[in-house]
Amino acid sequence: MKIGLIGLSNSGKTTIFNALTKFEVPVSTYTNAKAKPNLAVVPVVDERISYLSKMYKPKKTTYATVEITDFGGITEDSARNGVFSSSSMGLIKNTEALALVVRNFHDDLMGAPTPLQDLEQIDVELLLSDLVITEKRLERIKWCYKRGQETNTLLLEEKTLQKITEQLNNNQPARDLKLAEDEEKSIRGFQFLTRKPLMVILNSDETNFGKNQDLLSEITSKYKAIEFVGNFEMELSRLNDKEVEIFMKDMGIQESARDRLTRLAYEILGYLSFFTVGSDEVRAWNIYKGMTAVEAAGTIHTDLAHGFIRAECFSYDDLMECESERKIRDKGRFRLEGKDYIVSDGDILAIRFNV
Repeated sequence: MKIGLIGLSNSGKTTIFNALTKFEVPVSTYTNAKAKPNLAVVPVVDERISYLSKMYKPKKTTYATVEITDFGGITEDSARNGVFSSSSMGLIKNTEALALVVRNFHDDLMGAPTPLQDLEQIDVELLLSDLVITEKRLERIKWCYKRGQETNTLLLEEKTLQKITEQLNNNQPARDLKLAEDEEKSIRGFQFLTRKPLMVILNSDETNFGKNQDLLSEITSKYKAIEFVGNFEMELSRLNDKEVEIFMKDMGIQESARDRLTRLAYEILGYLSFFTVGSDEVRAWNIYKGMTAVEAAGTIHTDLAHGFIRAECFSYDDLMECESERKIRDKGRFRLEGKDYIVSDGDILAIRFNV
């Protein structure tokens, strides 16, 4: 899973990045979108994997991971100058979701926080950025037509881009536009920022954290949102587990910043986890809800999908209740599933295949 952190300059993005990753990147490393982003890959802590590892005692235990990229700050009129550098746009194309950090703390330079206005400004800049892309491409298509290159592929692309342009001109993000499968395919190579799922991180300080329900309600009327106390949680990431537990309890925080963000990301992306187990490795795999057993097999390796025969399956909950695979079989909860089986969160799969 790949998440990109974006936001206005001085919104505390890099502070949030440090809190999520336990990195110690200087928070004033850069103040514009042209600088090199910060990147980190961190494990998704899942107690189920920890339990399975204790049970099977594998040579290797592999958690699912989340790749977090901290992009440079967005400024007014960024869209006209390029919201991000060309190298950053290459990275942002591969992100699966954007986490928009909004300042909710007093800053000596910026003054009092204005989170709703900041959110509106970023929305406008992202919309304008996508409009610049569509307009340039539509001009290029017209140039191709003049040179006698009017193909069905170009006609479909033009039609789809015109739909997106109309959506953006109505101040609506491209993600809210429903497209047919062939239309989706025709624009797959573009880096539309408003096409990506977006969640909001309200970055508060210690004095107002947990006191922003009305503000969060207004934000969540449009986006999924979560509140962090950025500086505090960055400091927590540098302490040992015992100290973290004490300070989190004092602040009324139930889970780490990473766990809270991961859970929200799974929700907006529609992710679930299935597991493979054995003496060699216990591993978590992420797939989208609604994916079949053969698609899950392809996530592990393409050969497993091509030669799929069946999936031997039982659930993590059944294993917890029965305490062993043998007892799962004895109670009739061990299943053989075909390629059309819809995988559930917590399924433990063994793929049988023949290449």
